[in-house]
Amino acid sequence: MSDALVPDAVRPDAVVSDPVVSDPVVSEAADAVVSAAELERRTIRRGDFVSCNQAFIDCRTPGSDRKENYAMIGPGVSQAAGQHVNLRLPHGYNIGAAAMPHGITNNLHLHYTAEVFVCTEGEYLLRWGADGSEGEHLLRAGDIASVPTWIFRGFTNTGPDDGWMFTVLGMDHTGGIIWGPSVLREAEDHGLYLSADNELIDTVAGDEIPDGTELTKPMAREHIDRLRHYSPDEMRRRVASADDLVWSEQPFLDSALPGGGALLSCVIGFGMTEDLHQEPRIFNPHGHNVAWLRAEPGQGISLHRQRETQTLIVKDGLWEITLNRTDPVPVRLGPRDMLSVPQDAWRTVRNVGDGRGDLMVVNSGDGRVRLDWDEEVEKSAADAGFGIDHNGYVAPYALLPRSARRW
Repeated sequence: MSDALVPDAVRPDAVVSDPVVSDPVVSEAADAVVSAAELERRTIRRGDFVSCNQAFIDCRTPGSDRKENYAMIGPGVSQAAGQHVNLRLPHGYNIGAAAMPHGITNNLHLHYTAEVFVCTEGEYLLRWGADGSEGEHLLRAGDIASVPTWIFRGFTNTGPDDGWMFTVLGMDHTGGIIWGPSVLREAEDHGLYLSADNELIDTVAGDEIPDGTELTKPMAREHIDRLRHYSPDEMRRRVASADDLVWSEQPFLDSALPGGGALLSCVIGFGMTEDLHQEPRIFNPHGHNVAWLRAEPGQGISLHRQRETQTLIVKDGLWEITLNRTDPVPVRLGPRDMLSVPQDAWRTVRNVGDGRGDLMVVNSGDGRVRLDWDEEVEKSAADAGFGIDHNGYVAPYALLPRSARRW
């Protein structure tokens, strides 16, 4: 059996983690010690990505037949039984990617859970509406777009052939997708059908439609007419481009300490910010939150842990993530590399490159992520005049009540 399919509970090197709970206090949680083998299992490098060009029903449709679909964390909404998934552990979200040559299109479809596009290279033209004519927006490198649920969307690579777009999908089980009516009809012309159980049937490859199988039918006009419409202005407010980002220079307790100093921009949800005045660009529930972390060489986030699952994805630069408070195990990540960090695992995040680096942070849940800092970090912050108030935000240490002052 593949390691990716072995439950944590039966792996000898597994991290034992409590389930995600609503209680934000993590200081009493048991230390989760991560082995070198577990760290390696959760490290997904660019070279580990495996594409599937038959993931969806439009894989033979001219103009859509050269798509590459990737599933790194969870299967996402792939309809191919042979889709390679790098890590199948439940995270509360799925992470994948789409790569297509110039001019190739991902056809109109609808999601039940949140779909977030993160364009890291190239350009993609996003369009939406039942026939794709309600609006369009050009996504460039560094842009993050949150597409509402229950609307049809599609996109085309309008940039170079090496364009790259990560996708973050809400929830462990996404429910699959609904294809635009014209997509299903055209697929039938190429021998492809979709069962009501979201299984792809390829009659050209020799698949037969079993007797009694219910096939997915195009959405009826009465249902299409009831879908919400989004104007280009409304959709633009759900996109965070480089010019839209608002960076907090003091997002964490260790912001003024050696080894700290990272900047944070909250894109979706409040996430892990400890800056009282920081707000995200996009507020509505996704089942996860997304932020950009930026650091100069030598800077990052000091030793801390959290209850939520977390995935770190490098946009640019060279980063070192070290897990465990004792017996530390480090890993270095470059562009497109990602790491799934176990719940309750102690971690430090550091830019070890020669220039400024950006890292995308994805945490599970719709609530705030409350960090638990190592005692030495808390002591150093107190000496520098800072502490964490009862609401989880950085505040002047001298003004905190005695119950929040430990030194």
